[in-house]
Amino acid sequence: MIKKLIFLLIISTGLFFLSRNTGLNFQQSLSISVFSASILGTLFFWNFRLTFAFLGTSVLLITQTIDIDNVIKFSSLEVILFLVGMMVLVGLLKDTGFFAWIVSLILRVKNLTANRFLVIISLISALLACAIDEVTSIIFIVAAIFEICDYFEIDATPFLIISVLATNIGSSGTALGNPIGILIAAKSGLTFEDFIFKAFPVMLICLLVAIAVLRFWYKKTLKEMDRKIKEFGYNEMLVSLISVPPEKELRISLVIFGLTLFFIALHHRLEVLLNLKHNTVLLTLPLISSGLVMAWKWKKAREFIEKDVEWWTLLFFLLLFSQAGTLKYTGATDIFAHKLLLAVKHSQPVLIGVILWISAIGSSILDNVVLVAAFIPIIQSFKELGFNLQPLWWALLFGGCLGGNITMVGSTANIVALGVLEKEKNIHMTFFRWFWVGLSVGLVTTVIAWLALLFLPIYN
Repeated sequence: MIKKLIFLLIISTGLFFLSRNTGLNFQQSLSISVFSASILGTLFFWNFRLTFAFLGTSVLLITQTIDIDNVIKFSSLEVILFLVGMMVLVGLLKDTGFFAWIVSLILRVKNLTANRFLVIISLISALLACAIDEVTSIIFIVAAIFEICDYFEIDATPFLIISVLATNIGSSGTALGNPIGILIAAKSGLTFEDFIFKAFPVMLICLLVAIAVLRFWYKKTLKEMDRKIKEFGYNEMLVSLISVPPEKELRISLVIFGLTLFFIALHHRLEVLLNLKHNTVLLTLPLISSGLVMAWKWKKAREFIEKDVEWWTLLFFLLLFSQAGTLKYTGATDIFAHKLLLAVKHSQPVLIGVILWISAIGSSILDNVVLVAAFIPIIQSFKELGFNLQPLWWALLFGGCLGGNITMVGSTANIVALGVLEKEKNIHMTFFRWFWVGLSVGLVTTVIAWLALLFLPIYN
């Protein structure tokens, strides 16, 4: 830990002096140094990431690199409140047995085959990630995988990897699947409809191609599972062990969640109709729904807020967004954007590729929210240089989500799933067991997104 801390201090201090030598002023250099320290702190000391966020933001305030009003402005409080509301709704779904119901549906599939099981868990993993957050969805999908694999006495690890890869791909399909989706929607002006028409189709293509790759990659495992299915057959007792709470409550919770998604999908039209500012309906709908949930389930309202809202992560996001905003406030991102344009010779297609691949590779080693928070002010700076920002936002989204598949620490879903695997099965994932399949899927799907961004007119 001491060696890592020394390395962090050397890098962040070195960036400060390097920035000063390249002509940046004190505030610009300090904002780069502090933000890099927070990123490295997240990478080296995951459990202490909030410590770095607290200290870094305090340094920026004390040195007057940014003021309190702009810290609040750049903190993206609207995004934080949106995530709070969605987390309460997900808590309701857990409480009323939605995920247990999903597990029971998988277990009830008749004439189950290994290929059918692979397709089912891939589709459910991706679609659940589109509707709720990737972390919650992967927890319940992994539980289903363990139940089925235990019954058939096969190794659950390949199917866990398959479900996580599908989850990360699915998280790019809507603004709800990943925190970076709602962050990009809030900062770019893209609507939920834009995500449905421009991100969701590409996500589906990537998912289908990934399924084909995974069927080839795990063909021996699938053959073994087919053999076990013939040997053990269907188990009604296993299905009966899945406890689903009262059906009435489940139906009410699905209606609330479904209506929330419906109105979120129409948020832009409602904002125009009601003459509201952009994203007003999008960002308040989860709060309205969660408010109604807490009125209905008033005895559990406090539990929803205290246990289902991930305050540790949300506070980290809030302060990290402020630090990233400081880069924009001081003008550091404008300078970086200008130099990047010179490097790509003002070519938009090249710039799209650069952002896509930097975000994909960066997300394979670093939390994608951190990466996207750093890139957002840079992309905003391109507007002043006369560039069309739409394809750049999509490049950032696809790179941030698809690149998370490359390594076992590339996304939060990966880390959570592997933690469950280690806890429940005492299986420790090796880097290369994940890397080669993750790299194959990550590269193929990122190339698909790249070709779509370059050649489909809807992105321009």
